[in-house]
Amino acid sequence: MKVLNIAKFVTAVLPLVFLASGRSSGQQFPYQRQDLPVEQRVADLLSRMTLDEKVAQLEGTWQNKGSMPDVAKSYFFVDQKGHVLPDRLAALFKNGFGEMSRPSESTRSPREMAEFTNALQKWLKDNTRLGIPLLFHEECLHGHVAPRGTSFPQAIGLASTWDPALVHDVFAATALEVRARGAQQCLAPVLDLARDPRWGRTEETYGEDPYLTSRIGLAAIRGFQGLGPFIDGEHVLATAKHFAVHGQPEAGTNVGPGNYSERVVREYFLKPFETAVREGQVQSVMASYNEVDGIPSHSNKHLLDDILRKEWGFQGIVVSDYSGITDLRNLHHVVGTYEEAARLALESGVDVELPYAATYGGLVEQVQQGKVAESLVNRSAERVLREKFLLGLFDHPFVDPDRAERVTNTPEHQQLALRAAHEAITLLKNDGGLLPLSIDRYKKIAVIGPNAADVHLGGYSNQPGRGVSILDGIRTKVAGRAEVLYSEGCKITETSADWNADKVVLGDPALNAKRIAEATAIAKKSDAIVMVLGENEQTSREAWAEDHPGDRDSLDLLGSQDDLVKSMLATGKPVIVFLLHGRPNSINFIAQNVPAILDGWYLGQEGGTAAADVLFGDYNPAGRLPITVPRNVGQLPDYYYQKPSAKRDYLGTTTEPLFPFGYGLSYTSFKYSNIRVSPNTIGPYGKAKVEVDVTNSGTRSGDDVVQLYIRDEVSSVTRPIEELRGFQRITLDRGETRTVTFTLGPDELAALDRDMRRVVEPGTFAVMVGGNSRELTGTKLTVSHE
Repeated sequence: MKVLNIAKFVTAVLPLVFLASGRSSGQQFPYQRQDLPVEQRVADLLSRMTLDEKVAQLEGTWQNKGSMPDVAKSYFFVDQKGHVLPDRLAALFKNGFGEMSRPSESTRSPREMAEFTNALQKWLKDNTRLGIPLLFHEECLHGHVAPRGTSFPQAIGLASTWDPALVHDVFAATALEVRARGAQQCLAPVLDLARDPRWGRTEETYGEDPYLTSRIGLAAIRGFQGLGPFIDGEHVLATAKHFAVHGQPEAGTNVGPGNYSERVVREYFLKPFETAVREGQVQSVMASYNEVDGIPSHSNKHLLDDILRKEWGFQGIVVSDYSGITDLRNLHHVVGTYEEAARLALESGVDVELPYAATYGGLVEQVQQGKVAESLVNRSAERVLREKFLLGLFDHPFVDPDRAERVTNTPEHQQLALRAAHEAITLLKNDGGLLPLSIDRYKKIAVIGPNAADVHLGGYSNQPGRGVSILDGIRTKVAGRAEVLYSEGCKITETSADWNADKVVLGDPALNAKRIAEATAIAKKSDAIVMVLGENEQTSREAWAEDHPGDRDSLDLLGSQDDLVKSMLATGKPVIVFLLHGRPNSINFIAQNVPAILDGWYLGQEGGTAAADVLFGDYNPAGRLPITVPRNVGQLPDYYYQKPSAKRDYLGTTTEPLFPFGYGLSYTSFKYSNIRVSPNTIGPYGKAKVEVDVTNSGTRSGDDVVQLYIRDEVSSVTRPIEELRGFQRITLDRGETRTVTFTLGPDELAALDRDMRRVVEPGTFAVMVGGNSRELTGTKLTVSHE
């Protein structure tokens, strides 16, 4: 006969009795008091929660997708039109939930999403024992991925601006749109280093360099979150992802191993995340799909706890990537059951399972069986509750649907998207000053190419409700002054450029030959040809499943595009190539033979207007490459910060890239002079000022991106031949000279020594400044012994 443990019974039941009594009498408990400190409110609430309620805070839900796979559809809480079914919520929400994934889905308008999130928050407030609000998250890679959300240039395009202030404003605008609809967390920014462009997710990154990624990422986080610690009604939690070593997978294929030494991991891959935590106080981090040294990130306690929390002081929540915990069993095979997967992930430091609770729902039983310590559940639940209090959700859970409509894709946000597109465009070649085009000279302009007529936004996009293609932008720009001719020329894919679709059919060579002939006939009638080439949303994307490819084993252009270029050149007309793509392509023939080349990556909803402004000289391009452009895949890895022993020339070819990191031209020219360092000798903890005079030596005003690099000339461990340590985007009128100033100190000069201590070693540093990573002027800085 089982004997009832009275002490345990009283301990478990009395809080429920007192809570029920308090709610019925209108008494306000400490956790409900806005005037108390967050820590006190969290502690009070946690003390009142049952085990089921605490585990519920670690669970995600995703409308009807897998939330309750073993329950009949009659228990789903959203109908076919996306409306909440209050009478069915009790099947899933009786203990509350931690997060809900992507409430914008089901094509909800700003108003409809606000009403949807309000309905769920009201039900939880009125019908659950504790009234704990729900945290909603959205995708926000380059704008809110939701109907009518403003679509800014793709992440790698934003990095091409080299303008942290602009990036801050982009994500502050994004945060406002997201929060107004009732969501409070964005799954961005991506802080992976794109060190293998075969990887289809290259477009989601800020490029290959840890310093540039750190500064752009920090600006994004501050734009999302504000300055904290509380996050007001115009900001959201930022989520730094994917932690860690996700951007250089083996063979360039998504989720491949990132098996690099701890020195390499810490010196490069972890740097942007450390900045996000220490300087940005980022409140959420997402674990990555890959393994490091044989340990998948969702089970890597060294990464998620030892480094992230104990070493860096991270205070926020760690969320799983979608199905990252089930992958411990299904992909990595480090556990045999989902029960083990949940236990391992929780012990390692994953607080919330997304997009829905495929494994964490079983934690209640595991605690009751003694397999999981309840203290681990308490630890993660406390972290989730803390974020909800910091967001003000307990005090202000609802949003105004009218406001959601007012702040979405406003004229101000459209102008910001245009500015971002302007700043992202990079001029790679301009032989003979072909650009900008003169409308007075070129009265018939042929716009040719597979990317000309459609608006290409890149991955993690929705329907912004407006968009300008490059063809439309050119037509608008020259309307009434020149004639625009158009032909597609070829297809990159016979299937539509649908990022979500599994099926991809590459361009048919026979059909493309006919298309090229048609385009050639049209181009012969023109005075100049603008070609819009590159890749599309099907050929460079996240390969999230075996049947959804997005990585490539070649960086050459697809779909007979080189043949199309050859035919255009054969007409004898001036040819300009404008690239839209998500990764750098090996455009060797184009680079050698086409006189003018522009790169836009994906330019967002206002991209066509920005492209036309640049083509016809109303905006002077000043984008700079955030990633090296290789000649072919044989040069990989090709990131610029190579070690001294790397990159001897190949037999008969070169290791030099097609275009180096930091590269970009202008319609004007700039001259660097009088670089100096003061003082020229410092101690290990000292700081030096680096100054250089930059002159606009051309004929029109323009922006330049002044870049600072260093090299430790003699070190106890090998160091790269150059490393970015500062940059400034400046505007100079023609003939104007400005002194640009940087600071070098321990943060910029330190490295891990042989004992893995971060120190500034005595010796000489080369200090180099210029407009890209290859064309530099330099001086020396000496670090003395103490």
